[in-house]
Amino acid sequence: MREASTGSRVVGTGINRQIMKLAFPSILANMTVPLVGLVDTAIMGHIGSAAAIGGIAIGSMLFDLLYWNFGFLRVGTSGITAQAYGRRDFTGAVDTFSQGIVTALGFALVIWAIQWLFIWVAFSLIDCTPAVAEYAKTYFFIRIWAAPATLSLMTFKGWFIGMQDTVLPMIDDIVVNVINMAASYLLAVTAGLGIAGVAWGTFIAQYAGLLLAVVLMCVKFKRYFPLFNLKRCIHWNLLKKFYKVNGNLFIRSLCFMFIYVGFTSLAAKYGDMMLAVSNIMMKLLMIFSYFVDGFAYAGEALAGRYIGERDKPSLKVCVRNLFIWGLGIGVAFTFLYWFGGEPMFRIMTNDADVVNASLRFIPWLVAMPVFSCAAFMWDGIYVGATETVPLRNCMIASAAAFFIAYFISAPLVGIDSIYIAYFAHLLVRTVVMTLSARHYIFDKAFR
Repeated sequence: MREASTGSRVVGTGINRQIMKLAFPSILANMTVPLVGLVDTAIMGHIGSAAAIGGIAIGSMLFDLLYWNFGFLRVGTSGITAQAYGRRDFTGAVDTFSQGIVTALGFALVIWAIQWLFIWVAFSLIDCTPAVAEYAKTYFFIRIWAAPATLSLMTFKGWFIGMQDTVLPMIDDIVVNVINMAASYLLAVTAGLGIAGVAWGTFIAQYAGLLLAVVLMCVKFKRYFPLFNLKRCIHWNLLKKFYKVNGNLFIRSLCFMFIYVGFTSLAAKYGDMMLAVSNIMMKLLMIFSYFVDGFAYAGEALAGRYIGERDKPSLKVCVRNLFIWGLGIGVAFTFLYWFGGEPMFRIMTNDADVVNASLRFIPWLVAMPVFSCAAFMWDGIYVGATETVPLRNCMIASAAAFFIAYFISAPLVGIDSIYIAYFAHLLVRTVVMTLSARHYIFDKAFR
C-alpha cells in the first residue's frame, strides 16, 4: 500500500511538472495581450481627439466580434492534435494542421468578400457619431487585410499546444504584440498616419507573426514535413471529424459572444456611469482569465494526450491537479480583488464618480474567481477530449440561463441583475460539465 501511494505521488509530481511546463508560457503570453489595446488607446489619446479614441474602441470591438467566432480554429485543432500526439499518430496530427490552415484561409477569403456588408450591418446597429464611425472604418478597412494571417495564427497556436508545446506560441504571441506596439507607434506618431498607422501596425505584426510561426515550425517540427499530403488531408472522411468538432465549437463561440455582448448591452441600459463600471469590471475579470486560461490550455494538451495514449490513471491525476491549480489561482485572485479592488479601479480610471460608483460591486468581483475556476478547467479538459457536443449543449444552456436570470432578476435588483445573470451562466457551465464528466471524459473517451 505504501509503495502504491508513493508511486501515485511520483506520477502526480510528474504530471504537475507537465502542467506547469505548459501553463506558465501561456500565462506569460496572455499577459502581453492587454498591453496592445492600452498602447493603441494611449497613442490615439495623445495625438488624436476623443473621436479617434472612440474609433479605436469601436474598430477593435468589430474585430473582437468578427474573430471571436473563429476561435474554434485554435481550440479544435488543439484537441484533435493532442489526441493524435498521444496515439503517436503524427500523420493524423499533420493532417489536422493542414485542415486547419485550409479552413483558415477559406474563411479569410469569405471575410474579405463580406467586409463591406459586415460594416454596413455593424453601423446600422452601433450608435456613434459620424466622426467616430469614420475613424473606425479607416481602422477596419486596413486591418481586415490581415485576416489570413490572424486566422492562420489561431491554427498554428492550437497545433503547437496539441503537440505539447506552449513555448512556441508564447514566443510568437510576445513577438506579435511587441511588433504591434512598436509599428503602431512609429507609423501613427513618427510617420504621422494617425489611426491608419495603428491599423497598419497591427497588419504588419500579424504577418510578421505568421512568418515567425512558419520559422518556428520549421525549426522544431521539420521531421514531420514528409508527412504533409494536401490531397489526403482534404479527403471528406478526414475532414468530416474536423468539421464536426469545429462546428460544435463554432456554436459554442456564438453563445459566448451573446453572453459578453449581452453583458455590455444590458449594462448600457442603466446609463453611462453603470456602463463604465461594468466595462471596467469585465476588464478586471479578464486579468484572472489570462492566468487560469494557461492551465486550461494545459488541460487541452494533456487530456488529449492521455486519452490518445489510453492512460486513464494519468488523466484522472491530471484532472485532479488541474482543479487544485485552478482553485489556487481562484483563491489568490479573490484576495487580490478583495484588498486591491478599489486601487485597481483607480488605475483603470481617474474619474472619481466612476470609482465611487464601482465600490458596491467589488463583492461580485471578489466572488467571481473561485466561483468560475471550475468552468475554465472543464472547458480545457473537454476540448482535449474533443467532446464538443456536451460543450456546445452546455453553452447553449448557459446562454439561456444568462438571459433568463437577467429578465427574472432585473425588476427586483436593477443593475445587479447582470452580475446575477453572469453567475447563473457560470453555475450552469460548472454543474453540467461536472455531472457529465464521468460519462464523457472517463468512460466514453476510453471505449
